[in-house]
Amino acid sequence: MIQIRHVVCSVDLSDLSHRALDHAVAIAKWYKARLTVMYVHHVPTATLASAPLVAPLPTDAVALSPTDREALQRQLQACLPGGAATGIPIECRVAEGDVAAEILAEAEGADLLVIGTHGRSGFERLVLGSIAERVLRKALCPLLIVPRATPDTTAAVPRLFHHIVAAVDFSPASAHAAAFATSLAEEADAHLTLLHALNLPPQVEAWMVESAEGQSRMQQWRQGALDRLRDLVPADVRPYCHVEERVETDAASRVILDVAAERHAGLIVMGAHGGGRLERMFVGSTAERVVRQSVCPVLVLRSRDGLDDVTPPHGVRPASRKAR
Repeated sequence: MIQIRHVVCSVDLSDLSHRALDHAVAIAKWYKARLTVMYVHHVPTATLASAPLVAPLPTDAVALSPTDREALQRQLQACLPGGAATGIPIECRVAEGDVAAEILAEAEGADLLVIGTHGRSGFERLVLGSIAERVLRKALCPLLIVPRATPDTTAAVPRLFHHIVAAVDFSPASAHAAAFATSLAEEADAHLTLLHALNLPPQVEAWMVESAEGQSRMQQWRQGALDRLRDLVPADVRPYCHVEERVETDAASRVILDVAAERHAGLIVMGAHGGGRLERMFVGSTAERVVRQSVCPVLVLRSRDGLDDVTPPHGVRPASRKAR
């Protein structure tokens, strides 16, 4: 069973950033975790130095005065759903400096980092721009990306994550993502779809459709993939989790988005490839396309994110959170 003890959520005080904060609060409340809500005021390094400036910087690049910091702290408090009465310990932090660096520093040791796709320059800038790109590539903890298309919500985790789609390509990273998704589904009593996509070259797909041998081979491949998906969920877990396995033949990103839409998913879970680095994922990859187009949150995990803490020992299932 996963343990989430500390959630970090970065906001920019826009109306759209409330969506990411809603999810962060809901998850922190469900897991009884502490929550750090942070706002980073961008200040170039030179501005923070004692040396005088040669020329004035734009307003949003000037270091904050004590009065400014107090005002921002009040704005952060006002952003909290229901005010401060959330029942969990919450710290509101105002930081100054390089935005991505400050977010990454705050997330060190956290169990979950939540960011929203609501940057000033729009969705594409958030995914591919310097700040979010650095966060996506370097964050060591699980990263929940809440797109601007996600509706406002104050729902608890069981309603937020009523149906989870976990994309599996049988890499170590995706196996970790599947284990994490399974634990979330257990906690929320949710439906879980483990999904594998066979992205075949056109000539291979044509051979499989048009020939008896190809159809037989396709059936073998499909059955083999289904068996491997079933093996990802221990038998003693299934009574507490509604699981389906699906294998589709199409481009992986299209399959993931289509199944998530079909199932009205509240969450997509994916693993990060590249030996613990996200560079490959977000350069023309499946994950980039999913993050760009998803209307529900996407949870991205690295393969080394404490896999031993996700899957309980065989035959031992911790008590449900609802029974604690």
